[in-house]
Amino acid sequence: MSSTISTTIEEEDLWDGGKRPFKAGYGKLMMWFFIVSDALTFSGFLVAYGFSRFKNIDSWPIADEVFTHFPFLHGIDAPMYYVALMTFILIFSSVTMVLAVDAGHHMQKEKVAFYMLLTIIGGAIFVGSQAWEWSNFIRGEYGAVETTGGQIFQFVNEKTDKRVALKDFAISGPSDRFQHQINDGVWYSYEATLPSYTVQEVISGFNSNPNLIIKTEKIDEKGHKIKLSREESLQKITQAKNVVEGANLVRNEYGNRLFADFFFFITGFHGFHVFSGVIINIIIFFNVLIGTYERRGHYQMIEKVGLYWHFVDLVWVFVFTFFYLV
Repeated sequence: MSSTISTTIEEEDLWDGGKRPFKAGYGKLMMWFFIVSDALTFSGFLVAYGFSRFKNIDSWPIADEVFTHFPFLHGIDAPMYYVALMTFILIFSSVTMVLAVDAGHHMQKEKVAFYMLLTIIGGAIFVGSQAWEWSNFIRGEYGAVETTGGQIFQFVNEKTDKRVALKDFAISGPSDRFQHQINDGVWYSYEATLPSYTVQEVISGFNSNPNLIIKTEKIDEKGHKIKLSREESLQKITQAKNVVEGANLVRNEYGNRLFADFFFFITGFHGFHVFSGVIINIIIFFNVLIGTYERRGHYQMIEKVGLYWHFVDLVWVFVFTFFYLV
């Protein structure tokens, strides 16, 4: 009889909802569920990116030739330096978040507030840096032309082996083109911003400069963009159909347009996560200052948001690897 009673009691204790798997509270467990589901989402995006890159491996942009900007160092070639700095700042913010969680375990309000503030600053710098990087990517620096077949031609000085911007050789001439606005007529609609130069102005300038050659979007066996001879370039330039400046969802001066589509979508999706994390951290930071968690007697909320912050930092390591290193 006694053994039956004890077994019943044990079963009731097991199924009455009082047990906590891994001693984790409800909020922490739900955060883990969210992280796992979000990790699967990012995995799907990166797998799709990998398949698209593999399919277009011969025309995929080279990261060292795309991300060459550094703030306040205009005109200086600094491939990947700023992206590496952004990555370091975001990873360092994970360290400060760990210190905030540890201080919370010891009920040290001042230290929690200090490390949370450093985490917020690091996240804000990363988001601002990503916006700056987007701006440069969209605006472009050199420009290119697109052929009737959709290929991208960039321009290089044959002697210096450096890219040449359209503004440095295009010959401007009179033009009656103007950007359509919706108020120009009943049947007109808004038109995309016109490029700085027409195709004919670029062709004229190219023909007049004997040092210029074309660098195609195709990649050779050594992983470099294929450069044409001057004679081949003069033949190919006649195929130019559009002038491309920067990158958008339709055209991309750096090469295959799918690269820009994935770049905007995946880095934008991750940037939204970081921005959301910064906002949440700010709210929690002010709650720390007014003593909300002191009154509760624990800082579990810091630990929950810490899990989210470490997740977005880890995701960036994969995004950084896929887009910038591989």
